Amino acid sequence: MQADGNVVISLGDHLVSLGPLSAAAMDRAGHLTTGLPLASFAGKSALAREVDVLVHRLARHGLLEYRLSSPGDERDVVVIEPQVPEYWPQRAKLGDGDTVVLSRFAYLRRRGNEMVLESPRAGALFRIGDPAIAATLAALSRPQKIGKLRRQAASVNLDLVGLLLDSQILLKLDAKSGEGLRLNEGDGNLVLWDFHDLVFHTRSTEGRQANLLGGTFAYAGAVPPLPAVRAPWPGKTIDLRKFSISEPISSFAKLLRERRSIRDFDDEHPVTLAELAQFLDTTARVLSEWKSGASFDGGPEVTYSTRPYPSAGSAYELELYLAVSNCEGLARGLYHYDAGGHALVAIGASAQQLHSLSTAAEFAMDAPGPPQVLIMIAARFGRISWKYSSIAYSLILKDVGIMLQTFYLAATDMGLGGCAIGITNIDLFAKMTELEFHVESPVGQFALGRGKKPLAAS
Repeated sequence: MQADGNVVISLGDHLVSLGPLSAAAMDRAGHLTTGLPLASFAGKSALAREVDVLVHRLARHGLLEYRLSSPGDERDVVVIEPQVPEYWPQRAKLGDGDTVVLSRFAYLRRRGNEMVLESPRAGALFRIGDPAIAATLAALSRPQKIGKLRRQAASVNLDLVGLLLDSQILLKLDAKSGEGLRLNEGDGNLVLWDFHDLVFHTRSTEGRQANLLGGTFAYAGAVPPLPAVRAPWPGKTIDLRKFSISEPISSFAKLLRERRSIRDFDDEHPVTLAELAQFLDTTARVLSEWKSGASFDGGPEVTYSTRPYPSAGSAYELELYLAVSNCEGLARGLYHYDAGGHALVAIGASAQQLHSLSTAAEFAMDAPGPPQVLIMIAARFGRISWKYSSIAYSLILKDVGIMLQTFYLAATDMGLGGCAIGITNIDLFAKMTELEFHVESPVGQFALGRGKKPLAAS
């Protein structure tokens, strides 16, 4: 507590202000170090309300975990670790006649010396402290009635079952759900997702996980860095240097060698709307559309398009969303690029959301300022997974790589600066667009603007 009554949380060099707090509430909050029962601040007293506000603020910053223990047993049955800021433990209501089953996206794995239960759909992971829970989970791989489950296993914790149901790790089936297999996850769009693809999407992006991401150098103390150039194979060598020339033989070859990642933008002379229009026309505009029957008997007719870059199966599943901070002739805001109509369509987004996007991009690039235009490359996942199994997400990432190179070359050719960004926040994008993260969300980003000219030597 500070002298003015405000409470500050210190995380290394990072400070989080939580607002004012009374001495009594501060004393009660001190029990958070060992565990504060939710029921202890569920009342209507001024003290309970104050503690409730404090605890929810801590939760929004990801600073809480939740312990589930058995009466008379100090051992934790489960510890819940939130993966999204909005998570708050809720127990779904269950009756003996209800039927539940594990989601096909749920998985149990070893993490250090612990077992954790996770799902890319869940807002939290569950750290398992009681080995008997594993047997219950195994039983729930098939649909089970709660009443029967309770009779068969006296150790079944219905509080935990309710928490897992609320987190979508368990599903409640109705009479129409059959055996609860692939088609019955409660969302038709999930039919198109393979397990490993959805895990890969959520674990390689921000927004639905609490793990460290990006350049953490996690193994620097255990493994030396690999050399920049691989050692030659031991064998007969054919020297190609005698066939090369010092200068590029074409404008394209020259363009490839001039490509650079530009992170510092000239905000006094920002990119213009005309330049942005030309950039999008060069790189992403629909050039033509056509139809063809699916390559199997009785398959439906499928529509296709042609664009300036190649795409797996001509799916062209990638969509562009532009967060504009500084573009001459274009208002600050979020836009979708209509590649068919070659037009920008404004999307309502708050100033705070736009600031969060540009700040995160600035941090990810290790740049001195935000990008003038942040291009989010999103995927309509169903467009490509309708055809491809097991390799769908892999193909999407390959297409992203192709598009990023196309962006780099176009920016270089136009005298603009650009930089690929390896991290994107799928949860923030979902809030801004109101699109479910498994329906359409970012798989890559590119910062575009007018690069600062290097200072001349004096």
